[in-house]
Amino acid sequence: MLKIKRLSEVIRKRVFTDSGDLFGVVEEINLVENRIDGWRIVVSRDSGVVQVLGGARGIIIPHQFIKAIGDVVVINKNAVPSAGYVDEDVSVDDETSA
Repeated sequence: MLKIKRLSEVIRKRVFTDSGDLFGVVEEINLVENRIDGWRIVVSRDSGVVQVLGGARGIIIPHQFIKAIGDVVVINKNAVPSAGYVDEDVSVDDETSA
């Protein structure tokens, strides 16, 4: 289990894959019933994932793909989600209406 004092401390932390590649930056943490459900990450333009996402500026990574949180966030290399998780507009209103 990941232990952090405040979720606000994780916002704007850099995200790397477990293979050491830069992935992006944490923009927001999605909570469902006081539990972390997913992590909204703005994908770095330097990351190789940008081509896969097309015009999307961010994606939502399910919580089970987070491996570690410290000075940076480490995610599982297989965390690149299917098209259903791509969030093109990255707005909270779109998620709550789904």
